[in-house]
Amino acid sequence: MSLHDVVIRGGTVVDGTGAPRRTADVALSDGVITEVGRVSGSGHREIDADGALVIPGFVDMHTHYDGQATWDTRLQPSAWHGVTTVVSGNCGVGFAPVVPAYQQKLIDLMEGIEDIPGTALHEGLPWTWETFEEYLDFLGGRRFDLDLGTQVPHAALRVRVMGDRAIAGTTATDAEKREMARLAAAAVRAGALGFSTSRTLNHKTVAGALTPSYDAGSDELVAIAEAVGATGRGVLQVVTDFLDIDADMTILRSMVRVSGRPLTVSLAQNHYDPAGYRTVLRRIGEADAEGLPIRAQVAVRGIGLVMGLDLTLHPFMTNPAWQRIAGFPPAERTARLARPETKAAVLAAQTREKAETRIGGRLIDKFHLMYELTDPPQYEPDPQDSVAARAEREGREPVELAYDLLAAGAMLYVMVLNWENRSLEPVREMLASPWTLPGLSDGGAHVGSICDGSFPTTLLQHWGRDRPAGRLELEYLVRRQCRDTATAIGLDDRGLLAPGYRADLNVIDLDSLRLHRPEVHRDLPAGGSRLLQRADGYRHTFVRGVETYADGQETGELPGRLIRGPQPAPAG
Repeated sequence: MSLHDVVIRGGTVVDGTGAPRRTADVALSDGVITEVGRVSGSGHREIDADGALVIPGFVDMHTHYDGQATWDTRLQPSAWHGVTTVVSGNCGVGFAPVVPAYQQKLIDLMEGIEDIPGTALHEGLPWTWETFEEYLDFLGGRRFDLDLGTQVPHAALRVRVMGDRAIAGTTATDAEKREMARLAAAAVRAGALGFSTSRTLNHKTVAGALTPSYDAGSDELVAIAEAVGATGRGVLQVVTDFLDIDADMTILRSMVRVSGRPLTVSLAQNHYDPAGYRTVLRRIGEADAEGLPIRAQVAVRGIGLVMGLDLTLHPFMTNPAWQRIAGFPPAERTARLARPETKAAVLAAQTREKAETRIGGRLIDKFHLMYELTDPPQYEPDPQDSVAARAEREGREPVELAYDLLAAGAMLYVMVLNWENRSLEPVREMLASPWTLPGLSDGGAHVGSICDGSFPTTLLQHWGRDRPAGRLELEYLVRRQCRDTATAIGLDDRGLLAPGYRADLNVIDLDSLRLHRPEVHRDLPAGGSRLLQRADGYRHTFVRGVETYADGQETGELPGRLIRGPQPAPAG
């Protein structure tokens, strides 16, 4: 009888191919899966998985651990949610290549776009690199609780080549375009998984300037894509607003055509064109029929902002009466907020200063889109539970109810995208499309306003188990979040439970799978705070055949490594 490192016995195996679930054993040795089926040999360790789900590890293709990975060995919250591989360097932002004079500019850009405290980045980043190759070497010397891949970011390339002219939105010269293309290709040859760029008005520095990549012309994007394509490897990632679908699709198609490389682009339902996502999906399908591999990255729930008195945003953040007590220690501030005279002063000031509170896309006082974030959180809430609807039933103003909730320590969740119809049907439609992939979790980013690193848990819990109508097959969801995301970024060695593939997997008690409300943790460098979200139900998570988490608790093992370039499927 053969002896394995680990044998997981009698679990309900969903193997990532989309095939029907089955009861089977899974054996692991030397970091790979050795058998799936009836395993006769024993293991140094045996795990009883009767009644539990056994699936591959999740592959999250859209995160922003660019900074955190330089100071932290645990890429949480993603690692708490069954994720065994993450890809950072998305949206055209990152910290390499760079010259010392522009390090702060890249920090300002990341702080503005991804809501990561600049003080934390300033203290945490060691800046022992200038080239992207040196950045990869630094990451390659570190250990993590999951595998990390990264992409070369367009904004950093522009700043490296153009300096202040990139920040000022100047058009690149032909020589500058060639240099950016050369650097991008060199980064991909050195192990970057691809190239990313941003063309959205939402991406701005802390000073309010648009991200440097926004002003790049189509000829610059095409030149970089062509250089990446010449390497014969790498992927392309784009975020855009689709304000002009025809123009954006022309650019995307051109990038793919000249490079021959696959491209993903962010997609969500928005308020200015609620059915526009359908047009984009149709156009992607047309491109695919022409042999142009484009896919949309889509969220698995509404895209929203978490608001609270200790977070980046809340309805009273510019209120002068609130600002007079905002700096008090939490206990004293809570006591003051409970006083009737404080409440009266804040509400009166809110009325006078209402125009000034409407920042961030006029979202922080959109009470009809705002919900109390409960425990467990409801990410497809009943519209009648909005702050506006609750206040109307109680015969008072929504702003007063919001005050009472926040003063009592509540968090509020305002739905930004994918909620135009007050349901997640657009999300279901996008998830079910053959032209999409689950993504956009932004793990590691937006630490004071968004907590979506838990997307993979929502995928199983909400779409595979709990939604009253319109659920999606569990086998389909696992394939999409494990195998399809892996192959989309060239990681063909993972995402399947089959002999020879990476021993990245989860054992999950599906009946007990449950998200908790996000919590504020003050554990960033320089004492910075961030939102983190835990989940119940993850019994065992393995990376390279090593258990990293047991019942949600760290095992102390750090088998994760930097991924350099595409990874081939096992032979045979």
